[in-house]
Amino acid sequence: MSAQPTDMPPAPHPGWISGKARLAGVIGHPVSHSRSPRLHGFWLARHGIDGAYLPLAVDPADLAAVLHALPRMGFRGVNLTLPHKQLAMAMVDRIDPAARAIGAVNTLVFDDAHGIAGYNTDGYGFGAALAAGAPGRDVVAPALVLGAGGAARAVVHALATAGCTEIRIANRSGARAAALVADLGPHLPGCRLLAVDWQQRGQALDGCGTLVNTTSLGLAGQPPLDMALDMAGAGLVVSDIVYDPLDTPLLAMARARGLVAVDGLGMLLHQAVPGFEHWFGLRPVVDDALRRHVAADLIGD
Repeated sequence: MSAQPTDMPPAPHPGWISGKARLAGVIGHPVSHSRSPRLHGFWLARHGIDGAYLPLAVDPADLAAVLHALPRMGFRGVNLTLPHKQLAMAMVDRIDPAARAIGAVNTLVFDDAHGIAGYNTDGYGFGAALAAGAPGRDVVAPALVLGAGGAARAVVHALATAGCTEIRIANRSGARAAALVADLGPHLPGCRLLAVDWQQRGQALDGCGTLVNTTSLGLAGQPPLDMALDMAGAGLVVSDIVYDPLDTPLLAMARARGLVAVDGLGMLLHQAVPGFEHWFGLRPVVDDALRRHVAADLIGD
């Protein structure tokens, strides 16, 4: 089915969902902050799909039981958010190679014949958002990634897969940066991974073509990210996966220097595409109308 021509999807009418509705959702603890229902709901309405995408608050102690029950309730699959992305690794029947390398799953597909398949679409989402926000830029030059958590692992995997030959990882805990290098290095033979001291993050930017903040620093309610861009070259692309606010201090500083800045909302939108296609049988499009809908109340939009 083709997209509706208007920005906003039509409002569901009574009886929109039938007894044959396709079901999916997002599992988190908590889950009330998730924008995924708003995002997937837009696509469902846009394409007139008989389906629903629901927020599911699940305690980690109950995750295994819930994942066992959902397919029997008609669910086609779910997204996972904190704190379930790593915990669920031991609960799925098949794991995509990228998810296994990253060490976390965020998208599950339920199949009656083959059980539960686990994927990580965060790396895909980051790569697609970077390509859309900085078209024509290659990632061969070294990259500096701030952070060493699950998001950082997905970003590092995506950059290396796209052809980045060297990635420098700076994290407030040096041990976690070293662990990321040790864990992901064997999976990315064409890319050199280096752990750099957090206090040297500004100097580590020298010669880089891409800078990515994957930490929570700069997120609304969190301390700001203190990152100097004095060593930035003219072609540096600066990406911040934080999307609340959309215009983080890091991105504002990058724009003031004339650098390409890519906000974090694109990663959220693009990572949802593969899951929606699996569950609802249609590959949706990320466009300006979707972006405006999902970001309607975000700071700086």
